[in-house]
Amino acid sequence: MVLLMGMFIALLDTTIVNVALPTIRTSLDAGEATLSWIISGYALAFGLALIPAGRVGDRIGHKWIFVTGLAIFTVASLACGLAQNDVQLVAARIVQGLAGGIFVPAVTAFIQLLFPPQLRGKAFAIMGAVIGVSSALGPIVGGLIIEAVGPDSGWRLVFLVNLPFGVVGVLLAAKILPTHEEIGTDTPDRGIDWVGLILVTAGLVALLVPLIEGQDTGWPAWTVVTLVLGGLLLAAFGAWEVRYTRRGRTPLVPPRLFTRPAFTGGVILALVYFAAFTSIFFTISILWQTGLGNTALASGVVSIPFAIGSIISSSQSNRLAERLGRRVLLLGAGLVSVGLIAAWLILLTTEAANLTNWKLLVPLFVAGLGNGAFIAPNAQFIVATVDRPDAGAASGVISTMQRIGSAVGIAIIGSVLFGSLTVAGPGQDALATGFTDAAAHAMGVSAAFAVAAFLLVFALPKRAH
Repeated sequence: MVLLMGMFIALLDTTIVNVALPTIRTSLDAGEATLSWIISGYALAFGLALIPAGRVGDRIGHKWIFVTGLAIFTVASLACGLAQNDVQLVAARIVQGLAGGIFVPAVTAFIQLLFPPQLRGKAFAIMGAVIGVSSALGPIVGGLIIEAVGPDSGWRLVFLVNLPFGVVGVLLAAKILPTHEEIGTDTPDRGIDWVGLILVTAGLVALLVPLIEGQDTGWPAWTVVTLVLGGLLLAAFGAWEVRYTRRGRTPLVPPRLFTRPAFTGGVILALVYFAAFTSIFFTISILWQTGLGNTALASGVVSIPFAIGSIISSSQSNRLAERLGRRVLLLGAGLVSVGLIAAWLILLTTEAANLTNWKLLVPLFVAGLGNGAFIAPNAQFIVATVDRPDAGAASGVISTMQRIGSAVGIAIIGSVLFGSLTVAGPGQDALATGFTDAAAHAMGVSAAFAVAAFLLVFALPKRAH
Protein backbone atom coordinates (compact mmCIF):
# COMPACT_ATOMS: atom_id res chain seq x y z
CA MET A 1 0.00 0.00 0.00
CA VAL A 2 2.83 2.41 0.83
CA LEU A 3 4.36 1.79 -2.60
CA LEU A 4 1.07 2.48 -4.38
CA MET A 5 0.55 5.62 -2.29
CA GLY A 6 3.89 6.93 -3.53
CA MET A 7 3.00 6.06 -7.11
CA PHE A 8 -0.41 7.72 -6.69
CA ILE A 9 0.88 11.13 -5.56
CA ALA A 10 3.69 11.15 -8.14
CA LEU A 11 1.27 10.55 -11.02
CA LEU A 12 -1.49 12.71 -9.50
CA ASP A 13 0.93 15.62 -9.69
CA THR A 14 1.23 15.23 -13.45
CA THR A 15 -2.36 16.45 -13.90
CA ILE A 16 -3.61 18.00 -10.64
CA VAL A 17 -1.63 21.16 -11.37
CA ASN A 18 -3.41 21.76 -14.69
CA VAL A 19 -6.49 23.32 -13.11
CA ALA A 20 -4.27 25.56 -10.97
CA LEU A 21 -2.37 27.03 -13.94
CA PRO A 22 -4.68 30.04 -14.55
CA THR A 23 -4.63 31.00 -10.85
CA ILE A 24 -0.85 30.54 -10.73
CA ARG A 25 -0.59 32.80 -13.77
CA THR A 26 -2.58 35.53 -12.03
CA SER A 27 -1.04 35.11 -8.58
CA LEU A 28 2.60 35.12 -9.72
CA ASP A 29 2.13 37.20 -12.87
CA ALA A 30 3.60 34.28 -14.80
CA GLY A 31 4.05 34.17 -18.58
CA GLU A 32 2.61 31.64 -21.00
CA ALA A 33 5.90 29.73 -21.23
CA THR A 34 5.99 29.37 -17.45
CA LEU A 35 2.71 27.46 -17.52
CA SER A 36 4.21 24.93 -19.92
CA TRP A 37 7.39 24.67 -17.85
CA ILE A 38 5.41 23.86 -14.70
CA ILE A 39 4.06 20.73 -16.41
CA SER A 40 6.87 19.87 -18.85
CA GLY A 41 9.71 20.51 -16.41
CA TYR A 42 8.18 18.07 -13.95
CA ALA A 43 7.59 15.40 -16.60
CA LEU A 44 11.05 15.72 -18.17
CA ALA A 45 12.94 15.59 -14.87
CA PHE A 46 10.76 12.65 -13.80
CA GLY A 47 11.54 10.71 -16.97
CA LEU A 48 15.27 11.35 -16.99
CA ALA A 49 15.69 10.16 -13.38
CA LEU A 50 13.92 6.81 -13.85
CA ILE A 51 16.69 4.69 -15.38
CA PRO A 52 19.66 5.87 -13.25
CA ALA A 53 17.54 5.65 -10.09
CA GLY A 54 16.63 2.09 -10.97
CA ARG A 55 20.30 1.24 -11.49
CA VAL A 56 21.33 2.75 -8.14
CA GLY A 57 18.48 0.86 -6.46
CA ASP A 58 19.76 -2.40 -7.97
CA ARG A 59 23.17 -1.70 -6.44
CA ILE A 60 22.37 -0.43 -2.94
CA GLY A 61 18.79 -1.59 -2.42
CA HIS A 62 15.47 -0.07 -3.44
CA LYS A 63 14.22 0.66 0.08
CA TRP A 64 16.38 3.69 0.77
CA ILE A 65 16.09 4.96 -2.78
CA PHE A 66 12.32 4.98 -2.30
CA VAL A 67 12.57 6.67 1.10
CA THR A 68 15.05 9.28 -0.13
CA GLY A 69 13.12 10.08 -3.30
CA LEU A 70 9.80 10.37 -1.45
CA ALA A 71 11.39 12.61 1.19
CA ILE A 72 12.82 14.95 -1.48
CA PHE A 73 9.45 14.92 -3.26
CA THR A 74 7.72 15.99 -0.04
CA VAL A 75 10.18 18.83 0.60
CA ALA A 76 9.92 19.97 -3.03
CA SER A 77 6.11 19.98 -2.72
CA LEU A 78 6.49 22.31 0.27
CA ALA A 79 8.82 24.54 -1.78
CA CYS A 80 6.26 24.65 -4.61
CA GLY A 81 3.53 25.70 -2.21
CA LEU A 82 5.67 28.47 -0.72
CA ALA A 83 7.11 29.79 -4.03
CA GLN A 84 7.07 33.58 -4.31
CA ASN A 85 7.67 33.88 -8.04
CA ASP A 86 7.52 31.84 -11.22
CA VAL A 87 11.25 31.02 -11.24
CA GLN A 88 11.08 29.54 -7.75
CA LEU A 89 7.99 27.52 -8.68
CA VAL A 90 9.48 26.07 -11.88
CA ALA A 91 12.73 25.19 -10.06
CA ALA A 92 10.82 23.47 -7.25
CA ARG A 93 8.66 21.59 -9.79
CA ILE A 94 11.76 20.29 -11.57
CA VAL A 95 13.17 19.05 -8.25
CA GLN A 96 9.78 17.51 -7.47
CA GLY A 97 9.78 15.70 -10.82
CA LEU A 98 13.36 14.54 -10.28
CA ALA A 99 12.39 13.12 -6.89
CA GLY A 100 9.37 11.34 -8.39
CA GLY A 101 11.66 9.75 -10.96
CA ILE A 102 13.93 8.60 -8.13
CA PHE A 103 11.37 6.70 -6.06
CA VAL A 104 8.92 5.41 -8.69
CA PRO A 105 11.29 2.72 -10.14
CA ALA A 106 11.44 1.18 -6.66
CA VAL A 107 7.71 0.49 -6.87
CA THR A 108 8.02 -1.72 -9.94
CA ALA A 109 11.22 -3.28 -8.58
CA PHE A 110 9.54 -4.28 -5.30
CA ILE A 111 6.59 -5.79 -7.17
CA GLN A 112 9.06 -7.83 -9.18
CA LEU A 113 10.98 -8.89 -6.07
CA LEU A 114 8.19 -9.45 -3.53
CA PHE A 115 5.42 -11.09 -5.57
CA PRO A 116 5.58 -14.64 -6.94
CA PRO A 117 5.11 -14.99 -10.71
CA GLN A 118 1.49 -16.13 -10.40
CA LEU A 119 0.53 -12.93 -8.55
CA ARG A 120 2.85 -10.50 -10.29
CA GLY A 121 0.50 -9.85 -13.22
CA LYS A 122 -2.32 -8.84 -10.88
CA ALA A 123 0.03 -6.60 -8.90
CA PHE A 124 1.18 -4.81 -12.05
CA ALA A 125 -2.45 -4.49 -13.18
CA ILE A 126 -3.32 -2.78 -9.89
CA MET A 127 -0.32 -0.48 -10.33
CA GLY A 128 -1.45 0.34 -13.87
CA ALA A 129 -4.93 1.12 -12.59
CA VAL A 130 -3.44 3.44 -9.96
CA ILE A 131 -1.47 5.26 -12.68
CA GLY A 132 -4.55 5.73 -14.86
CA VAL A 133 -6.91 6.70 -12.06
CA SER A 134 -4.48 9.11 -10.35
CA SER A 135 -3.82 10.91 -13.62
CA ALA A 136 -7.51 11.10 -14.43
CA LEU A 137 -8.56 12.29 -10.96
CA GLY A 138 -5.96 15.08 -10.84
CA PRO A 139 -8.06 17.87 -12.39
CA ILE A 140 -11.17 17.29 -10.24
CA VAL A 141 -9.13 17.00 -7.03
CA GLY A 142 -7.29 20.22 -7.89
CA GLY A 143 -10.56 21.96 -8.70
CA LEU A 144 -12.11 20.91 -5.38
CA ILE A 145 -9.09 22.18 -3.44
CA ILE A 146 -9.07 25.58 -5.16
CA GLU A 147 -12.84 25.93 -4.77
CA ALA A 148 -12.62 25.10 -1.06
CA VAL A 149 -9.94 27.62 -0.06
CA GLY A 150 -10.05 30.17 -2.88
CA PRO A 151 -7.78 30.81 -5.89
CA ASP A 152 -5.13 32.86 -4.07
CA SER A 153 -4.22 30.10 -1.62
CA GLY A 154 -5.81 27.16 -3.42
CA TRP A 155 -3.06 26.66 -5.97
CA ARG A 156 -0.56 26.49 -3.11
CA LEU A 157 -2.60 23.84 -1.34
CA VAL A 158 -2.59 21.78 -4.54
CA PHE A 159 1.10 21.24 -3.82
CA LEU A 160 0.94 21.25 -0.02
CA VAL A 161 -1.68 18.46 -0.01
CA ASN A 162 1.21 16.07 -0.76
CA LEU A 163 2.84 16.75 2.63
CA PRO A 164 0.82 14.43 4.91
CA PHE A 165 0.97 11.61 2.36
CA GLY A 166 4.70 12.15 1.88
CA VAL A 167 5.49 12.21 5.60
CA VAL A 168 3.38 9.12 6.35
CA GLY A 169 4.82 7.36 3.31
CA VAL A 170 8.42 8.04 4.35
CA LEU A 171 7.82 6.79 7.91
CA LEU A 172 5.98 3.65 6.81
CA ALA A 173 8.48 2.85 4.05
CA ALA A 174 11.43 3.21 6.45
CA LYS A 175 9.70 0.83 8.86
CA ILE A 176 8.16 -1.90 6.70
CA LEU A 177 9.95 -2.12 3.34
CA PRO A 178 12.61 -4.85 3.27
CA THR A 179 16.26 -4.04 2.66
CA HIS A 180 18.48 -5.52 -0.05
CA GLU A 181 19.90 -7.99 2.46
CA GLU A 182 16.49 -9.09 3.74
CA ILE A 183 15.25 -9.84 0.23
CA GLY A 184 18.46 -11.70 -0.53
CA THR A 185 19.03 -10.30 -4.02
CA ASP A 186 22.44 -10.36 -5.59
CA THR A 187 22.60 -7.84 -8.41
CA PRO A 188 25.87 -7.33 -10.28
CA ASP A 189 27.51 -3.92 -10.10
CA ARG A 190 26.62 -2.53 -13.53
CA GLY A 191 27.53 1.09 -12.92
CA ILE A 192 25.77 4.12 -14.36
CA ASP A 193 26.34 5.54 -17.81
CA TRP A 194 26.86 9.17 -16.73
CA VAL A 195 28.06 10.38 -20.15
CA GLY A 196 24.96 8.91 -21.77
CA LEU A 197 22.75 10.50 -19.12
CA ILE A 198 24.34 13.93 -19.68
CA LEU A 199 24.01 13.65 -23.48
CA VAL A 200 20.35 12.59 -23.46
CA THR A 201 19.46 15.20 -20.82
CA ALA A 202 21.17 17.99 -22.76
CA GLY A 203 19.58 16.83 -26.02
CA LEU A 204 16.04 16.71 -24.62
CA VAL A 205 16.39 20.05 -22.84
CA ALA A 206 17.73 21.59 -26.05
CA LEU A 207 14.61 20.37 -27.85
CA LEU A 208 12.19 21.36 -25.10
CA VAL A 209 13.42 24.91 -24.43
CA PRO A 210 12.67 26.31 -27.93
CA LEU A 211 9.37 24.43 -28.12
CA ILE A 212 8.24 26.14 -24.90
CA GLU A 213 9.95 29.52 -25.23
CA GLY A 214 9.69 29.96 -29.00
CA GLN A 215 6.11 31.25 -29.02
CA ASP A 216 6.76 33.80 -26.27
CA THR A 217 9.90 35.11 -27.94
CA GLY A 218 8.68 35.16 -31.55
CA TRP A 219 10.80 32.21 -32.73
CA PRO A 220 14.17 33.98 -33.01
CA ALA A 221 17.18 32.34 -34.66
CA TRP A 222 18.45 30.79 -31.41
CA THR A 223 15.35 28.58 -31.20
CA VAL A 224 16.14 26.98 -34.56
CA VAL A 225 19.81 26.58 -33.63
CA THR A 226 18.86 24.99 -30.30
CA LEU A 227 16.47 22.54 -31.98
CA VAL A 228 19.25 21.46 -34.37
CA LEU A 229 21.66 21.18 -31.43
CA GLY A 230 19.16 18.99 -29.59
CA GLY A 231 18.96 16.63 -32.56
CA LEU A 232 22.76 16.44 -32.79
CA LEU A 233 23.09 15.73 -29.06
CA LEU A 234 20.56 12.90 -29.28
CA ALA A 235 22.45 11.48 -32.28
CA ALA A 236 25.65 11.70 -30.22
CA PHE A 237 23.86 9.91 -27.39
CA GLY A 238 22.95 7.06 -29.73
CA ALA A 239 26.54 6.77 -30.99
CA TRP A 240 27.90 6.85 -27.43
CA GLU A 241 25.53 4.07 -26.30
CA VAL A 242 26.78 1.82 -29.12
CA ARG A 243 30.42 2.56 -28.24
CA TYR A 244 29.80 2.12 -24.51
CA THR A 245 28.17 -1.27 -25.13
CA ARG A 246 31.08 -2.47 -27.30
CA ARG A 247 33.41 -1.75 -24.39
CA GLY A 248 31.50 -4.31 -22.34
CA ARG A 249 29.69 -1.78 -20.15
CA THR A 250 26.00 -1.48 -19.33
CA PRO A 251 24.57 1.50 -21.23
CA LEU A 252 21.71 3.71 -20.13
CA VAL A 253 19.65 2.45 -23.09
CA PRO A 254 20.87 -0.87 -24.58
CA PRO A 255 21.17 -0.36 -28.36
CA ARG A 256 20.21 -3.99 -29.01
CA LEU A 257 16.65 -3.18 -27.94
CA PHE A 258 16.27 -1.01 -31.01
CA THR A 259 17.39 -3.76 -33.37
CA ARG A 260 13.81 -4.97 -32.99
CA PRO A 261 11.47 -2.80 -35.10
CA ALA A 262 8.51 -3.80 -32.93
CA PHE A 263 10.20 -2.42 -29.79
CA THR A 264 11.17 0.78 -31.58
CA GLY A 265 7.59 1.22 -32.73
CA GLY A 266 6.36 0.48 -29.21
CA VAL A 267 8.64 3.12 -27.68
CA ILE A 268 7.42 5.70 -30.20
CA LEU A 269 3.87 4.57 -29.35
CA ALA A 270 4.48 5.28 -25.63
CA LEU A 271 5.83 8.74 -26.41
CA VAL A 272 3.06 9.68 -28.84
CA TYR A 273 0.22 8.34 -26.68
CA PHE A 274 1.33 10.21 -23.56
CA ALA A 275 1.78 13.37 -25.63
CA ALA A 276 -1.92 13.06 -26.54
CA PHE A 277 -3.20 11.95 -23.15
CA THR A 278 -1.66 14.45 -20.74
CA SER A 279 -2.17 17.49 -22.98
CA ILE A 280 -5.99 17.20 -22.88
CA PHE A 281 -6.28 18.62 -19.37
CA PHE A 282 -3.85 21.45 -20.11
CA THR A 283 -6.01 22.68 -22.98
CA ILE A 284 -9.32 22.31 -21.14
CA SER A 285 -8.06 24.04 -18.01
CA ILE A 286 -6.76 27.10 -19.85
CA LEU A 287 -9.91 27.34 -22.00
CA TRP A 288 -12.42 26.85 -19.20
CA GLN A 289 -10.85 29.30 -16.76
CA THR A 290 -8.88 31.92 -18.67
CA GLY A 291 -11.04 31.86 -21.80
CA LEU A 292 -14.56 31.18 -20.55
CA GLY A 293 -14.14 32.69 -17.09
CA ASN A 294 -15.19 29.61 -15.11
CA THR A 295 -13.85 28.48 -11.75
CA ALA A 296 -11.14 25.87 -11.19
CA LEU A 297 -13.81 23.49 -9.87
CA ALA A 298 -15.87 23.93 -13.04
CA SER A 299 -12.72 23.16 -15.01
CA GLY A 300 -12.17 20.03 -12.93
CA VAL A 301 -15.79 18.95 -13.38
CA VAL A 302 -15.26 18.82 -17.15
CA SER A 303 -12.75 16.01 -16.61
CA ILE A 304 -15.07 13.85 -14.44
CA PRO A 305 -16.41 11.80 -17.40
CA PHE A 306 -12.83 11.04 -18.44
CA ALA A 307 -11.96 9.96 -14.89
CA ILE A 308 -15.06 7.74 -14.59
CA GLY A 309 -14.35 6.12 -17.95
CA SER A 310 -10.72 5.47 -16.95
CA ILE A 311 -11.73 3.92 -13.62
CA ILE A 312 -14.30 1.61 -15.25
CA SER A 313 -12.05 0.27 -18.00
CA SER A 314 -8.79 0.14 -16.03
CA SER A 315 -10.45 -2.17 -13.49
CA GLN A 316 -11.10 -4.62 -16.35
CA SER A 317 -7.95 -4.02 -18.39
CA ASN A 318 -6.13 -7.14 -17.20
CA ARG A 319 -9.06 -9.39 -18.19
CA LEU A 320 -9.45 -7.58 -21.48
CA ALA A 321 -5.75 -8.00 -22.24
CA GLU A 322 -5.92 -11.74 -21.57
CA ARG A 323 -9.00 -12.13 -23.73
CA LEU A 324 -8.27 -9.72 -26.59
CA GLY A 325 -4.49 -9.65 -26.74
CA ARG A 326 -3.18 -6.69 -28.72
CA ARG A 327 -6.73 -5.75 -29.66
CA VAL A 328 -7.18 -4.26 -26.18
CA LEU A 329 -4.64 -1.59 -27.15
CA LEU A 330 -6.37 -1.05 -30.50
CA LEU A 331 -9.64 -0.71 -28.60
CA GLY A 332 -8.11 1.73 -26.10
CA ALA A 333 -6.26 3.92 -28.58
CA GLY A 334 -9.24 3.79 -30.95
CA LEU A 335 -11.66 5.02 -28.27
CA VAL A 336 -9.26 7.79 -27.25
CA SER A 337 -8.97 8.83 -30.91
CA VAL A 338 -12.73 8.87 -31.39
CA GLY A 339 -13.25 10.82 -28.17
CA LEU A 340 -10.63 13.46 -28.94
CA ILE A 341 -11.75 13.87 -32.56
CA ALA A 342 -15.31 14.42 -31.30
CA ALA A 343 -14.06 16.93 -28.70
CA TRP A 344 -12.09 18.74 -31.42
CA LEU A 345 -15.15 18.94 -33.68
CA ILE A 346 -17.28 20.28 -30.84
CA LEU A 347 -14.75 23.01 -30.04
CA LEU A 348 -14.45 23.77 -33.74
CA THR A 349 -18.18 24.15 -34.40
CA THR A 350 -19.62 25.44 -31.10
CA GLU A 351 -19.80 29.12 -30.29
CA ALA A 352 -18.02 30.03 -27.08
CA ALA A 353 -21.25 31.29 -25.48
CA ASN A 354 -22.87 27.86 -25.98
CA LEU A 355 -19.93 25.75 -24.81
CA THR A 356 -20.70 23.77 -21.64
CA ASN A 357 -19.27 20.71 -19.94
CA TRP A 358 -22.33 18.73 -21.09
CA LYS A 359 -21.24 19.05 -24.72
CA LEU A 360 -17.91 17.36 -23.92
CA LEU A 361 -19.34 14.73 -21.55
CA VAL A 362 -19.70 11.87 -24.05
CA PRO A 363 -16.44 12.49 -25.97
CA LEU A 364 -14.39 12.66 -22.76
CA PHE A 365 -16.13 9.60 -21.29
CA VAL A 366 -15.32 7.63 -24.44
CA ALA A 367 -11.70 8.86 -24.34
CA GLY A 368 -11.53 7.91 -20.65
CA LEU A 369 -12.74 4.38 -21.40
CA GLY A 370 -10.01 4.09 -24.00
CA ASN A 371 -7.37 5.49 -21.68
CA GLY A 372 -8.14 3.01 -18.92
CA ALA A 373 -8.04 0.09 -21.35
CA PHE A 374 -4.74 1.29 -22.81
CA ILE A 375 -2.56 2.44 -19.89
CA ALA A 376 -2.16 -0.77 -17.89
CA PRO A 377 -1.47 -3.28 -20.75
CA ASN A 378 0.64 -0.82 -22.75
CA ALA A 379 4.05 -1.53 -21.18
CA GLN A 380 3.31 -5.26 -20.97
CA PHE A 381 2.88 -5.55 -24.73
CA ILE A 382 5.92 -3.40 -25.55
CA VAL A 383 8.13 -5.44 -23.20
CA ALA A 384 6.86 -8.55 -24.99
CA THR A 385 8.80 -7.47 -28.10
CA VAL A 386 12.20 -8.12 -26.43
CA ASP A 387 13.89 -11.17 -24.91
CA ARG A 388 13.16 -11.87 -21.24
CA PRO A 389 16.67 -10.90 -20.02
CA ASP A 390 16.11 -7.42 -21.51
CA ALA A 391 12.68 -6.94 -19.90
CA GLY A 392 13.97 -4.75 -17.06
CA ALA A 393 15.90 -2.44 -19.36
CA ALA A 394 12.92 -2.27 -21.75
CA SER A 395 10.56 -1.32 -18.91
CA GLY A 396 12.87 1.51 -17.87
CA VAL A 397 13.04 2.87 -21.42
CA ILE A 398 9.25 2.71 -21.80
CA SER A 399 8.60 4.53 -18.52
CA THR A 400 11.10 7.21 -19.49
CA MET A 401 9.53 7.69 -22.91
CA GLN A 402 6.08 8.01 -21.36
CA ARG A 403 7.24 10.92 -19.20
CA ILE A 404 9.19 12.51 -22.06
CA GLY A 405 6.07 12.17 -24.21
CA SER A 406 4.13 14.10 -21.57
CA ALA A 407 6.77 16.85 -21.55
CA VAL A 408 6.96 17.13 -25.33
CA GLY A 409 3.17 16.97 -25.69
CA ILE A 410 2.63 19.85 -23.28
CA ALA A 411 5.38 21.88 -24.97
CA ILE A 412 3.83 21.41 -28.42
CA ILE A 413 0.22 21.84 -27.29
CA GLY A 414 1.10 24.96 -25.28
CA SER A 415 2.84 26.44 -28.31
CA VAL A 416 -0.15 25.67 -30.55
CA LEU A 417 -2.69 26.95 -28.01
CA PHE A 418 -1.03 30.29 -27.33
CA GLY A 419 0.42 30.61 -30.84
CA SER A 420 -3.02 30.40 -32.46
CA LEU A 421 -4.69 32.64 -29.86
CA THR A 422 -6.20 35.77 -31.42
CA VAL A 423 -8.54 38.01 -29.46
CA ALA A 424 -10.43 40.25 -31.90
CA GLY A 425 -11.41 43.14 -29.70
CA PRO A 426 -12.12 43.94 -26.06
CA GLY A 427 -14.61 42.21 -23.81
CA GLN A 428 -15.23 38.72 -22.40
CA ASP A 429 -17.04 37.53 -25.55
CA ALA A 430 -14.05 38.23 -27.78
CA LEU A 431 -11.72 36.61 -25.22
CA ALA A 432 -13.92 33.51 -25.01
CA THR A 433 -14.13 33.19 -28.80
CA GLY A 434 -10.37 33.58 -29.19
CA PHE A 435 -9.59 30.94 -26.58
CA THR A 436 -12.21 28.52 -27.95
CA ASP A 437 -10.71 28.75 -31.43
CA ALA A 438 -7.19 28.29 -30.04
CA ALA A 439 -8.32 25.33 -27.91
CA ALA A 440 -9.84 23.72 -31.02
CA HIS A 441 -6.43 23.90 -32.72
CA ALA A 442 -4.71 22.43 -29.66
CA MET A 443 -7.29 19.63 -29.28
CA GLY A 444 -6.87 18.86 -32.98
CA VAL A 445 -3.16 18.23 -32.40
CA SER A 446 -3.95 16.01 -29.38
CA ALA A 447 -6.39 14.05 -31.56
CA ALA A 448 -3.73 13.67 -34.26
CA PHE A 449 -1.31 12.27 -31.65
CA ALA A 450 -4.02 9.79 -30.56
CA VAL A 451 -4.64 8.62 -34.14
CA ALA A 452 -0.89 8.18 -34.64
CA ALA A 453 -0.78 6.10 -31.44
CA PHE A 454 -3.62 3.92 -32.74
CA LEU A 455 -1.68 3.18 -35.93
CA LEU A 456 1.52 2.44 -33.99
CA VAL A 457 -0.24 -0.31 -31.99
CA PHE A 458 0.03 -2.53 -35.08
CA ALA A 459 3.82 -2.63 -34.50
CA LEU A 460 3.32 -4.69 -31.32
CA PRO A 461 2.96 -8.46 -31.07
CA LYS A 462 -0.56 -9.88 -30.94
CA ARG A 463 0.08 -11.48 -27.55
CA ALA A 464 2.26 -10.54 -24.59
CA HIS A 465 4.41 -13.37 -23.25
